[in-house]
Amino acid sequence: MGIRFGNAPCSWGTIEGWGQGVGYAQMLDELVETGYRGTELGDFGYMPTEPERLRQELQKRGLTMLGAYEGVYLKEPAEHGPGEARALRTARLLQSVAGVGDGWQPLLVLADEHSRDPLRFQNAGRVRPEMGLRASEWKTFAAGAMRIARAVRDETGLRTVFHHHCAGYVEAPWEIEAFLEHTDGAIIGLVFDTGHYLYGTGENRPEAVLEALERFWGRIWYVHYKDCHPGVASEARAKGWNYKEAVGRGVFCELGQGQIDFGAVTQKLVALGYDGWITVEQDVLPGMGAPKESARRNREYLHRVTGY
Repeated sequence: MGIRFGNAPCSWGTIEGWGQGVGYAQMLDELVETGYRGTELGDFGYMPTEPERLRQELQKRGLTMLGAYEGVYLKEPAEHGPGEARALRTARLLQSVAGVGDGWQPLLVLADEHSRDPLRFQNAGRVRPEMGLRASEWKTFAAGAMRIARAVRDETGLRTVFHHHCAGYVEAPWEIEAFLEHTDGAIIGLVFDTGHYLYGTGENRPEAVLEALERFWGRIWYVHYKDCHPGVASEARAKGWNYKEAVGRGVFCELGQGQIDFGAVTQKLVALGYDGWITVEQDVLPGMGAPKESARRNREYLHRVTGY
């Protein structure tokens, strides 16, 4: 199959409950025009939720549906049931378009609901161990993730990957490690996001991304490519910006404009045996930047440094 590149609605300003950028039809048209053949779903309701209509939108553009993000506040047991219901609603829609395009089975991308906890929201990119979950909370958190992943598998046959995410409770490297230790690798994998990982380490040391691919390789089922701007990251940490401020000021910049060497990252993934889709995510708030031009530059950069 080989490495293939997709992109996602968050690159066009439709981002995890923070509002909507351009409409889905324009976003998908521009995604195709700029050289991508796969997309994620975006927030539920952004794209058509009627299966046949969604299928038609994908088929007429030659697109593969790669997955869909669903945030659940896993620290709270009362959130597990409603979170499972939302995840299943999304997974059913994904399952209805599974196989459109190149036969890829879309993934439910589960994350801790970010930016809900004030301490984590305020300290994204610089969390310390004492800001994390206690032992009993880890058990609750992991049980919720496992419950949702099992329900998705049992009802739809689709797999779930967990997204470590800044301003959530699984951000720093030691928190990713703890999550993986508390969960079953046969049930839930990891989507490795380069930009969230590097910003979440609390330092500007891009080789940490390559080290993490080795460290977590046994659980990585899917990959997001996101860059992290060293100057913005340093300023965010020094001035105490919250997560939304950092995103709004461009901490996740165009690929090749930050500190991550995506040629080296791709070589590492291929050497490890990764064979599948990689989704570009350049997180921007609604109305930020020029998404189509950024998407094109990101795709041209990737072709230049990876050959794909």
